[in-house]
Amino acid sequence: MARARASRAGGTRLKKLRQVLPAIAVIAIVVAAWWITVVATESVIFPTPLQVLAGAKELADDGTLWEHIGASLFRVGAGFFIAVAFAVPLGLWMGWVKAAYVTLNPLFQMLRPISPIAWIPLAILWFGVGDVSPIFLIFLASVFPMIVQTVSGVHTIERRYLWAAANFGVSRATLFRRVVIPAVLPQIIVGMRIGLGVAWLVVVAAEMIALRSGLGYLIIDSRNAGNRYDLVIAGMIIIGIIGLLLDGAMRLLERVKSVRWRYAR
Repeated sequence: MARARASRAGGTRLKKLRQVLPAIAVIAIVVAAWWITVVATESVIFPTPLQVLAGAKELADDGTLWEHIGASLFRVGAGFFIAVAFAVPLGLWMGWVKAAYVTLNPLFQMLRPISPIAWIPLAILWFGVGDVSPIFLIFLASVFPMIVQTVSGVHTIERRYLWAAANFGVSRATLFRRVVIPAVLPQIIVGMRIGLGVAWLVVVAAEMIALRSGLGYLIIDSRNAGNRYDLVIAGMIIIGIIGLLLDGAMRLLERVKSVRWRYAR
């Protein structure tokens, strides 16, 4: 029995390894092509992967890197969770009450295509130069995808769920709490995942108006202060890695039993 369990565990690990090997191979090819190109062109400005790694180590050793990462995560986290607290209840209300949808949807559809970068002058005017302005921009970047996804989730609830609840004579409040919210929860998770991705995407632009911290500030300051392109590339790669980890964390929510039922895999 123990041998069978060990064999199954070994098979599972081997299967996971086979799944990640193609991605690792692609990354290795990209890094190799980057390195060969820089060496072949004898560029004195664009860094090699080794120089980028050395620059990141330099920042990590003096603690600067962790301060910038912490500042960015704080701003993105604050803006994102404020957006969740605003978008999910509003999206449920708009999806459930037709008058609310008809009244508010045109406004949100008009605001949604406006880039968060376009709000920078107004953010500075309203909130000044500090943490509040980037948090506001990140809020704007993430709130609209969550509203749209939540509303869509309510509108696409299968009618049989509502009919079954009506046959049992449940109240409207109970119907909303016990049927609508569980049915929409998978769509809410998708909206949160999209919103968090967009929020992290605009962190560089949002931190252009921050004080003196954050990965966005690191990239801009490294470019302006001595053309440290090794630190610029390092900041970009770190943003990408953290974005991948954040997306993976959001995908874990899809495995929750109350959400998983709606996913095929």
